[in-house]
Amino acid sequence: MAFREVNVNEVKEVLRIWLGVPGSRPPGLRTIAAHCGVDRKTARRYIEAAQAAGLQRTDGIEALDDGLIGTVIEAVRPARPNGHGAAWDQLLGFEDQITAWVAGDGNHPPLTITKIDTLLARQGCVVPYRTLHRFATERCGFGRKDTTVRIVDGDPGSECQIDFGYLGYLTDPETGRRRKVHALIFTAVYSRHMFVWLTYSQTLAAVIAGCEAAWTFFGGVFKVLIPDNLRPVVSEADAVNPRLSQGWLDYAQHTGFVTDPARIRSPKDKPRVERAVQYVRGNYWAGEEFADLADAQQRAEAWCRDTAGMRKHGTTAARPLEVFDEDEAPILLPVPAVYDVPIFKQVKVHRDFHAEVAKALYSIPGPWIGSTLEARADSALVKFYAHGKLVKVHPRQPAGGRSTDPEDLPTEKVGYAMRDLDRLIATCAGHGRCVGIYAERLLDDPLPWIRMRAVYRLLGLVRRYGPGPVEAACSTALELDVVSVSKIASMLERATETTTPLLPAAGSAAPSRFTRDPAEFATNRTGPATSGTASATERTTPATAGTGVATDRTAHLTVIVGGNTDTKEPR
Repeated sequence: MAFREVNVNEVKEVLRIWLGVPGSRPPGLRTIAAHCGVDRKTARRYIEAAQAAGLQRTDGIEALDDGLIGTVIEAVRPARPNGHGAAWDQLLGFEDQITAWVAGDGNHPPLTITKIDTLLARQGCVVPYRTLHRFATERCGFGRKDTTVRIVDGDPGSECQIDFGYLGYLTDPETGRRRKVHALIFTAVYSRHMFVWLTYSQTLAAVIAGCEAAWTFFGGVFKVLIPDNLRPVVSEADAVNPRLSQGWLDYAQHTGFVTDPARIRSPKDKPRVERAVQYVRGNYWAGEEFADLADAQQRAEAWCRDTAGMRKHGTTAARPLEVFDEDEAPILLPVPAVYDVPIFKQVKVHRDFHAEVAKALYSIPGPWIGSTLEARADSALVKFYAHGKLVKVHPRQPAGGRSTDPEDLPTEKVGYAMRDLDRLIATCAGHGRCVGIYAERLLDDPLPWIRMRAVYRLLGLVRRYGPGPVEAACSTALELDVVSVSKIASMLERATETTTPLLPAAGSAAPSRFTRDPAEFATNRTGPATSGTASATERTTPATAGTGVATDRTAHLTVIVGGNTDTKEPR
């Protein structure tokens, strides 16, 4: 049976009601038990013990002295020499086993009191649950907790605790789907004044956006921020030396505050904001309907100012907004300029001398090919660092864009990679004036970059044969107005770049086979032909001087005297 401590006043009150008022009807056990708040059986035991000690119902109230009450208590309380009953003494034999079950080991986790009660019953030890719970707590280390020490709030305007809390779902009008809404809550430690920033995500950009809105709401920046171990803020958690993310460090340097993250799974490190999460969820969010996230944010700011800010806080017994305006607002750090949220990323320099940041390409000097650099990209510039040393700076490009510095590429490939015609022509002119002019003639095209390979072939001929022969070949080709790299290569292969070409003769001194004198084509009609009568025309053609050629033409055959004879088929 479970033990219940007997109270002196309880025993005395039961006996006083049992004696009753002189001249009235004595009350029954049910009435006594209801009046004293005890069970009827308990009231009966007290009365029977008092009657055994000599108390009569006709006695007065003065009969209830300390001696009588002590005798009654001694009678109704079981013998407990060490302050505990028989069940407790029974558990002493299983103390080591219970301690092992409570602590657990590598193979089994710690057991609950309910499970321990079941295991003890299997071994024949059946005790009340409350007795087992007290025994395990007092002697076996069950439920032992560290003490809580209340920390001083600190100076006004010095600390602000922040934490994310899940509120519920909200329909996004842009996508039409329901999305989780998180609240980034800022609580001033000294005044308890708070600000709520609503967001769909918990990224670094969302945290920074919430901080920017909070500084505007408070009218200044707190000196120390105490966040939870958010992944965008803390990259490596540690109780003594936590490692903050690059993005958060950059923002802290821009704003001027110091970050003191709470320990992992230690809500007591930021109790002011931990308690505020339930308050925001229950008092602001619950039962409300919002059109969209912007509407919810606008109403959250009004709630922070008018409801949460003007309530009488249970701990400080003051209105948070009034305390904040009087003690904290005047000493906050000034609100900095709008922060341009950058992108921090580790990138690798590829063989094409470029690295990718936010789907855009940026050139890096050749010695860094294959290396991993740290990139910081804001809306204006992209900076690349190697072991803290600035390597390259580029203007920010949109997605799909490219920024290439010609100085980062090999000298011999800059012209081709950048399609720089002037650089290519200047390179050729460096090997000779005619070579430069010839390259310029090669590139004289509406689409000059499709002729760049011909110029690179010309440069290849310079490397193979030397600048002198190529200069001579280009000079000769320009004189003849021949623009073809293949002709230049042929001249260099045959070593004819310095040979004067043989021009074709204007005419031959000896008559060719079919040469005719213009006079032979002269005609001389004797008269018109008679209609319907076959006509014959005699052409008297003087013989060419020195040849003595006479022509006798008929309708079917032409004979050339003194020369070759050609037979012509009849028409």
